[in-house]
Amino acid sequence: MQQIADWLEKLGLSEYAQRFVDNAVDLSVIPDLTEQDLKDLGVLLGHRRRMLRAIAEFNRARRHQPNRCRERGENSTI
Repeated sequence: MQQIADWLEKLGLSEYAQRFVDNAVDLSVIPDLTEQDLKDLGVLLGHRRRMLRAIAEFNRARRHQPNRCRERGENSTI
């Protein structure tokens, strides 16, 4: 769960780390999070927008990740 805490810290939103941990949200779940999910986690509107932009970037980076890593079953970390 340190990876999710690091990701949130990079966004300047580390205050949400415990909420993500309490709800079993880790980096593998990030690509699937919706605005409603973030709202349900209690993330403020402005912070939701910032997270949604970061999630979109996370998804773009995953799509451009070399296929070699995916074939070996390696996870990406941002």
